[in-house]
Amino acid sequence: MFESLSDRLNTVFKDLRGHGRLTDENIQEAMREVRMALLEADVNFKVVKEFVSSVATKAVGQEVVQSLSPGQQVVKIVHDELVELLGGQAEPLNLGGKPPAIIMLVGLQGSGKTTTAGKLARLLKSKGRKPYLVPADVYRPAAINQLQVLAGQVDVPVHPSRQEQDPVAICREAVDAASRQGRDTVILDTAGRLHVDEALMGELRRIREAVTPAEILFVADAMTGQDAVSVADKFNRDLAISGVVLTKMEGDARGGAALSIKKITARPIKLVGVGEGLDALEIFHPDRVASRILGMGDVLTLIEKAEAVVDKEKAEALARKLKKNAFTLEDFLDQIQQIKKMGSLEQIMGMIPGLNRLKQVQNMPKPDQKELVRVEAIIRSMTADERRTTK
Repeated sequence: MFESLSDRLNTVFKDLRGHGRLTDENIQEAMREVRMALLEADVNFKVVKEFVSSVATKAVGQEVVQSLSPGQQVVKIVHDELVELLGGQAEPLNLGGKPPAIIMLVGLQGSGKTTTAGKLARLLKSKGRKPYLVPADVYRPAAINQLQVLAGQVDVPVHPSRQEQDPVAICREAVDAASRQGRDTVILDTAGRLHVDEALMGELRRIREAVTPAEILFVADAMTGQDAVSVADKFNRDLAISGVVLTKMEGDARGGAALSIKKITARPIKLVGVGEGLDALEIFHPDRVASRILGMGDVLTLIEKAEAVVDKEKAEALARKLKKNAFTLEDFLDQIQQIKKMGSLEQIMGMIPGLNRLKQVQNMPKPDQKELVRVEAIIRSMTADERRTTK
C-alpha cells in the first residue's frame, strides 16, 4: 500500500530539493502535484483541499524561506501534516475497568471481521490477556464454524453459539460465561450485510445496549477506498464507534481510506491487518506510516517484527558460527523461515530508510516471495550431511 503515492510524492520533493531557494511559484507548483497525487490515491477531496492548504500556508512562512535546506523543510512540514491527518499518535485499545472488557467488531460482510477477531485474540493473548471469542453472526453460512476453527488455531476458547439463537442473547450469555471462566476480554464477531440497512443497525444497537462494550471497532477493507470511509461515517453516526481496524493494508490499495477516515469520522485507526496470517495484525502508528509514505522507512516496526520472531539465544549462537566460518545450510534455512514470519520481502524492504530511492533497487524487479519457498524446497531436498557441511 501507498507505493504509488510514495513514488509521486518523492518525485515532487526531489524537484523541490533541487531549488536553492523556494518561491511562492515553485511551492504552489509542488502543491498542485501533491494535490493530484492524493486525489489519485483516492483520498477524500475535502481532506485533500484542507491538507494542501495547510502545507502551503506553512511552506511559504519565514521558517522555510530562511532555512538552509528549504526543500527538506517542506518535506518535514508534509510529514508532520500527514502524521496529523493519520491521527497524530497510536491509540491503544480501551481495556480498563471491570473485567471482562468487551470488544465489539462491526462492519459490512466481507470486510474481514471474523478473521480480524482471530487475529485480535492472538495479539491480545501475546500481551498477557485472556480473550474469549464469541460468534454472533447467525446469518452467514459457516460463520460460527469459521471462528471456531480460528479459535483452535490461536488456542483461545470460543463461545458455543448456535445458529438458531438470537445474537443479542448469544452476546449476553457469552459475557456471563467469560466472567465465570475468568476471561478478561470478550471479542464479539457480529453479523454484517452487503450494504448498510436498518435491520443490521437495529441488531447492533441492541447488542451495544445489552453488553455495553468498551470498544466498538469498525472493520473496513482498505481496498475499497472511499467506500470504506462513507460506510465508516454511517456506522459512526448510528453506533458511535470508538475506532477503526483497516484490513488488507498489505494489498495494492491506493491508501485513500487510511488517509481520509480519521478526518471524516473523527475516530482513530487503532489496528491494521497487514497479511493473511493470524499474526498479521499491528497497532497503527501514524508517524511510522507517514515515514513510509515519504520513503523514510520504518525502522521501529522492523525492529519490533525482528524481536517478535528472532530467538535471542539462536541469534547469538549464529553470530558465533559466522565468526568461526561454521554457517551451514541448516542455519540458512532457519534464517529464511524467520524472514517469512516477518512479512513479505517487499514490506521489509519498504521499512529500510532510503532503500527504495536507490537506483539499483528501483531498476530491479519486485522481490518474489516464491523464490524463498523455492530455495527452502531445495535445501529440504538435501540430506542432513549435505545441509550441515560448511565446505
